[in-house]
Amino acid sequence: MSDSVEFQSIQFAVDNGIATLTLNRPKALNSFTAAMHGEVSKAFDQIEADNSIRCLLITGAGRGFCAGQDLNDRAVAPGESMPDLGDSLENYYNPLIRRITSLPMPVICAVNGVAAGAGANIALACDIVIAGKSASFIQAFCRIGLIPDSGGTWSLPKLVGMARAKGLAMLGDKLPAEKAADWGLIWECVADEKLMERANELAAHFATQPTAGLAKIKQAMHASTDHTLDVHLDLERDLQRAAGQSHDYKEGVGAFLNKRAPSFKGK
Repeated sequence: MSDSVEFQSIQFAVDNGIATLTLNRPKALNSFTAAMHGEVSKAFDQIEADNSIRCLLITGAGRGFCAGQDLNDRAVAPGESMPDLGDSLENYYNPLIRRITSLPMPVICAVNGVAAGAGANIALACDIVIAGKSASFIQAFCRIGLIPDSGGTWSLPKLVGMARAKGLAMLGDKLPAEKAADWGLIWECVADEKLMERANELAAHFATQPTAGLAKIKQAMHASTDHTLDVHLDLERDLQRAAGQSHDYKEGVGAFLNKRAPSFKGK
């Protein structure tokens, strides 16, 4: 097990093939500052460089998952020009969403308490999202004249349909975790006291699975939104061809035929 003690606004640990990244500004509901983005980026550098890691689990410390952007970090004095929010997305949030969605392993998000603004959409960028019963998702941008960013206007219509996506984005109402699961916004809603137990159970499962194949599933799923059927069938062919040449495919078939547990190498 390794633990990176140099971090101030996150916690990061690696154990048995599982990287756990905990947003750790609980007094500010784990809202993002530029410094916090820098630490999260360094954690992703470690994840991408460590071939022993086969699953990433993201969660938040304290009573909430993430309240999005810390507006105090953008405060300007009277008479100063307003901050360029496009630069904030270009330099911080967009790279984070791209890294989550392209990471060649399963990414689990365990949502404890509120996930608001960019915090909600960072959660929704993950592959498997589970939430405690008391958790909620809020597209709070409309309350201050902004649009859902961090992939929000891309992911919401695909997850819940255009009508519900517009309602969430334009009303900014709180969506309880149970309803989020019913709508298909997230994978699962569990009792609060079972959240991390369930998240760690899923992470332990994925850490033993054929990670390279799971990464190809992510790639195909994300590409499908922009493809015609013909184009996508070609992509499936190419990805399956590569997967069929892997050690894990050979191992999986051999284990099945010999009625034994497989031993996958992952990445």
